[in-house]
Amino acid sequence: MLNKIKIWKNQNNSSTLRDKIEEIKKLPVPEHVAIIMDGNGRWAKKRALPRIAGHHEGMKVVRKTTMLANDLGLKVLTLYAFSTENWKRPKNEVDYIMKLPEEFLGTFLPELVANNVQVKMMGYKHQLPKHTLNAIEKAMEQTKNNTGLVLNFALNYGSRAEILDAVKQVLNDYNSGILKETDLNEEAFSSYLMTSNFKDPDLLIRTSGEIRLSNFMLWQLAYSEFWFTDVLWPDFSEDHLLEAIEVFQKRQRRFGGI
Repeated sequence: MLNKIKIWKNQNNSSTLRDKIEEIKKLPVPEHVAIIMDGNGRWAKKRALPRIAGHHEGMKVVRKTTMLANDLGLKVLTLYAFSTENWKRPKNEVDYIMKLPEEFLGTFLPELVANNVQVKMMGYKHQLPKHTLNAIEKAMEQTKNNTGLVLNFALNYGSRAEILDAVKQVLNDYNSGILKETDLNEEAFSSYLMTSNFKDPDLLIRTSGEIRLSNFMLWQLAYSEFWFTDVLWPDFSEDHLLEAIEVFQKRQRRFGGI
């Protein structure tokens, strides 16, 4: 009897989620959603577990979030997976995080391929362990012809470093005669950033109750809508993503106008 009740509840919840998705799709959805996935360590600490347990649980949420984003018709989902500052964390934690792309993509890649999802990465590759980079490059290669959602991992990424590198490239092109001063505008400068192939995020989500950008896409988020939640990343559900998009759909985006 209890099993029958459980099955009924699961079916009912699934039906409710499907209804919400269909309602949201009646209005324009954000093309590019960026998420600062925060709170894995605190989630683990609340349960007297090692911090790496939180990262492992958070990996499962990446899968659910990706599949829902694809279902909703988003074009790009950028996930802040590891910052240039995160190397300061304990070595065992960093080592574990660097193994997650292998574990995640090793089990999830066939599903990404089947669902027409394309894997991308932005960040500084040269500092990543070889096994981490190999896993990501394999996923990028096997999904390069997919035309659906772009799952973009920000891995070993820092926005200030990105902007400084872009400035250096602009100066090099100017000194080489490739770029004229009159050619330089916001659109031209954006082409020097790691996100040159993407539209700027329409919506930024940050979990865990922190209200800051943490050196994430400082240029690109200039006119993005922000949605903050106290929910820790391992507890972030499909309903939370739908709630964030519903809030986005109710906002008026003026981009400095009236």
